[in-house]
Amino acid sequence: MGRCTKPNKWLLVFIVLSAAGCGAGAGAFLGLTRDLPQIRNLTHFQPSAVSRIFSADGELLAELFLERRDPVPLGRMPRYLKAAVIATEDRKFYTHSGIDLKGILRAVVRNMWAGEYAEGASTITQQLAKTLFLTPKKTLRRKIKEALLAFQLERRYTKDEILALYLNQIYFGSGAYGVASAAHRYFKKSLDRLTIAECALIAGLPKAPSRLSPLVDAASALSRRNVVLRQMHHLGIISTAEWEAAVKEPLRTLDADGIRVRAGHFVDYVKSRAEQIVGHSLLYKGGLTIYTTLSYGLQSAAEDAIQEGLAAIDQRMRRRQMIAPQPQAALLALACGSGEILSMVGGHRYAQSPYNRAIASRRQPGSAFKPIIYALAIEKGFSQTQMILDVPVVFKNAKQGRDWRPENFSRTFAGEMTLRAALAMSKNIPAVRLLETLGPSTVVRFADALGIQAPLSANLSLALGTSAVSLLELTSVYSVFANAGKWIEPFGIHEIVDRAGQLLWHAKPDQRIVMSRAGAAIVTDMLQAVVTEGTGRRASTLAGPLAGKTGTTDDYRDALFVGFSPATVCGVWVGCDDAQPLGEGETGAKAALPIWMAFMKSALEREAMPPAYFDMPEDVRRVWLNPLEGTVFSEKKIGTVGALVRR
Repeated sequence: MGRCTKPNKWLLVFIVLSAAGCGAGAGAFLGLTRDLPQIRNLTHFQPSAVSRIFSADGELLAELFLERRDPVPLGRMPRYLKAAVIATEDRKFYTHSGIDLKGILRAVVRNMWAGEYAEGASTITQQLAKTLFLTPKKTLRRKIKEALLAFQLERRYTKDEILALYLNQIYFGSGAYGVASAAHRYFKKSLDRLTIAECALIAGLPKAPSRLSPLVDAASALSRRNVVLRQMHHLGIISTAEWEAAVKEPLRTLDADGIRVRAGHFVDYVKSRAEQIVGHSLLYKGGLTIYTTLSYGLQSAAEDAIQEGLAAIDQRMRRRQMIAPQPQAALLALACGSGEILSMVGGHRYAQSPYNRAIASRRQPGSAFKPIIYALAIEKGFSQTQMILDVPVVFKNAKQGRDWRPENFSRTFAGEMTLRAALAMSKNIPAVRLLETLGPSTVVRFADALGIQAPLSANLSLALGTSAVSLLELTSVYSVFANAGKWIEPFGIHEIVDRAGQLLWHAKPDQRIVMSRAGAAIVTDMLQAVVTEGTGRRASTLAGPLAGKTGTTDDYRDALFVGFSPATVCGVWVGCDDAQPLGEGETGAKAALPIWMAFMKSALEREAMPPAYFDMPEDVRRVWLNPLEGTVFSEKKIGTVGALVRR
């Protein structure tokens, strides 16, 4: 029988310690990997991309982004750029398995010597893992996670896929994410137009993007670029001649914030509307293309018209030695037949004041409100040849229990006059009389149907335009007259397309018939009289049929002109933000009409085969009217004017 041997106690200790070590190691591994992100999600990963807003005539108006990024396929990137990045960031990229063991060991020694975490030795794959999944905080735990994720990325994706993700994701300073964004940010170029030197500069940025940005420190950026060029030459990526030429190339960057916002007030309006449609995240991250209704040519004309018009008003204010704030102006133009916003200017200079006075501000329209009253009268069976009294009148208990004596702007009275002449000459007393006959509440309801959404006071002073409205609302009302009685909701976005070119949304503006075609034609004819015979005569120098109405409020606080051709309707408001007076004589005809005329001159020139006449339906006919006496003739006589009436 054999002798029983005692177990070696040191062996037992070794086994126990080994088991404990393995357990601790396994626990540590599980602890590190338990909360690692699932990289399989990258299969469907779409990086944040820039959304762009275009005008109807193809001009880029603005770019929207949280991180400015333009993802592009690897095949569209210059070979010098790809080679420069690899030479600078990770020379063994195509041969390692995700991490550089020698580099890590070297970094460990240097970190131990420094007594802190000072060097990372990250491969391109590790940098991508950190960018996509981890925080930038430098800890050993994060570094281990970075390495594990790098291994996983290398197992699941090809080297080219990893490189493409890296070049589209990494930060290149000054708000640029990805190489395409960096090319645009620093050189205003597409990738295919970059020089070797420019490729090298971009490739050198990931080391310290915030510090090495050429817009932050041009000297450091230039020095870093030349280091990259030297490495490219050393590795045989570029020839000696190419290296020498690239090093001599001066640094030409454009210090600007990417695409400058054009038509700023309109862009803000579009952004707000687009966010309602697609949401904030998709708008600023989704790489959408937003096609708008704006004509950039007309927008430029509108901005020029406002600048010149306000400069003239400012000079007149100075001559009167008025100490007042800078006068402001707004302009809004619509396509009569579609509701498309062709131009929108919300103030003198967007950079100084982004407040949009064309849509957000509500001001008294003055006499520019009167066409609504006359339009209702025409719809109720009145004729523009009908006579109305223009004599002093007192309305008992009309204003807060007190008697009210409305006055004409001219402080004169014409006795009897036609409705046509009363509107053309912008007489207040006939308008108040007409409003009293129709009933203020009835006019308020009619104004609502025409597109006025602002609350209106149902009293007799409504005839003088004392209830505040927006320029957008008022301009859309006038489009009804030009559009045969149909109201179409104004809109600024035609369609929104996703990054794959698929249609996400397209405009379907609300529209409704709010007037008879005959009524709209007669009101348009009356508003033509404003231009040919009344307060807007200055506009008669422009070519083509035009109609419109002036508006001036008490003490010259607001000046307006809203008018239209058969194709385009435009409203202009001028005033001070704090409602201070513009000064004696600054009426709608003097302050607002010149701006309107300057814009409409461009609009008329740009209209492709504009209609020569306004709409004239079969149920109206033209008669000849003596505007002073109201006598109607069937044929033209000396001293008569043509006027439309119902058959």
